[in-house]
Amino acid sequence: MSESIERRDEQPAETRRPRPEPVFNLPPVVVALIGICVAVHLVSTLVLDHDQFVDLLLYAAFIPIRYSGQFDLDVAAFTSPFTYAFLHGSFAHLGINMIWLAAFGSPLANRLGSLRFLAFWVLTSLAAVALHYVLHMLDQAPLIGASGAISGMMGAAARFGFRIDRSLGRGAFRGQPLPVLECLRSRGVVTFLAIWMIVNLVTGLIGFAPGFDDRIAWEAHIGGFLAGFLGIDWFTRERRPDDPLDEPDIPGPI
Repeated sequence: MSESIERRDEQPAETRRPRPEPVFNLPPVVVALIGICVAVHLVSTLVLDHDQFVDLLLYAAFIPIRYSGQFDLDVAAFTSPFTYAFLHGSFAHLGINMIWLAAFGSPLANRLGSLRFLAFWVLTSLAAVALHYVLHMLDQAPLIGASGAISGMMGAAARFGFRIDRSLGRGAFRGQPLPVLECLRSRGVVTFLAIWMIVNLVTGLIGFAPGFDDRIAWEAHIGGFLAGFLGIDWFTRERRPDDPLDEPDIPGPI
């Protein structure tokens, strides 16, 4: 058995056939984050009454005015910049975020590994609330949702040029992150960045869609995106000799 494996490994990388990737092949860390977000939303909407839900927002959502000096800083002041990402305002908000988390988080988690991916989630979540806070220091509206961290994953995807390796049966961003200037010279990456920026500005200024009252915190999206786009280099492993650095196989948004 071991002998046949050694012979297969001796074949040149370009002659190996990519293993088929299952339709649903999410990394465990992505499944865990989706599970937490779904569970929190189900409890908050189906189990908690109105007063309990308000208490949950007060303790778990990020509320900028909490840091204005008008209130004593409690434990929530230090935990809410992390816990806000697991709260969502509606099933539509939750569903859209979880779809994007699966789409962009899976190849990133497969590339970074679980621990680095969680660290990336924390960094981009904090960057999202940081920019939101700078622009809305006295805002009383709670900031909730995983959009900031997911925007960071989109930023990381752009730095990889949307290159995905599926040879091991699970999609993972391949190669090293492209230099920023090279990304900005890529038509596919620039097109994605332009569309992403326009969609965020439109939804932030006009609204998500008719009939939806959810406020879109586009500033938090930009904060998370910039953190992912500029900070992904801190999380990538050293390049292996067989790590391909070829041209993107996905020319535009995924």
